[in-house]
Amino acid sequence: MSKLALGKTIQIYLPDGNPRGVKIADITSRTVSAILIPRSKLNEATERAELSNVGVYMLFGSEESNQQVYIGEAENCLSRLKQHNKSKDFWTHAVAFISKTQYFTKTHIKFLEWLCCESATEANRFSLENTNAPSKPHLSESVEADLYDNFETIKTLSTTLGFPVFDAIHVPNDSEIIVCKGKDAYAEGEYSEEGLIVFTGAKCNLIETKTAGSWVVGMREKLKKTEVLIEKNGVLLFAKNHIFSSPSSAAAVILARRANGWIEWKYKNGLTLDKVKRQMNKEC
Repeated sequence: MSKLALGKTIQIYLPDGNPRGVKIADITSRTVSAILIPRSKLNEATERAELSNVGVYMLFGSEESNQQVYIGEAENCLSRLKQHNKSKDFWTHAVAFISKTQYFTKTHIKFLEWLCCESATEANRFSLENTNAPSKPHLSESVEADLYDNFETIKTLSTTLGFPVFDAIHVPNDSEIIVCKGKDAYAEGEYSEEGLIVFTGAKCNLIETKTAGSWVVGMREKLKKTEVLIEKNGVLLFAKNHIFSSPSSAAAVILARRANGWIEWKYKNGLTLDKVKRQMNKEC
């Protein structure tokens, strides 16, 4: 299939011209629209009439290196967000998904809520803050097919707005895998457009060196607190895939000391991440 066939045109409209404010995003050929609302801008969002429609919404936040999401449905998204503004502390941004043609019914959004929760759990990128798992409502086969298509739009718009809650971390080819090791530590990962991904099962040195510094110790404590890292058999293990913003922060956590991740991470052919991703780019 050609790249043109896979291409999508996404429009993002800034109602007040503020790139950090409310954003309205849609794929031009689709009927689902996404409205991103920073929590601090919730009062301004009341002017958006479409927010009073039936829809699915997500609340996003982060705590101690742990990305969080709450997924819900509402017959009036704005009213429900106002309730959550009083009752839920963790979130900083909300994204509501509504039908531009007002197609969604209560049963439709209950199905999408169920599908979103199932997909977020399977992807395992964000901690799902829902206390109760929604049940799957009964719908005809044709309606389900349409809603799965709507979900693909929701998935694309979520990621475009900076919340890849449904995107599973893929297993790369062997040639793309990088390794960081030392003493008891051995970790495999991948350098991607999101950052440095450390894979589940990676082993970290248990005790920090005396010169590790508060930055390294603090990062590791946060990851232990959120159970990304668990102690087992004399090492710390990654209980799930985790994305670091830089190669050096990932290497420091694994090696329990300050580290230059561009040198410590190496491909299986022995070349450093620096050589492949920085020096070769300079030569091109």
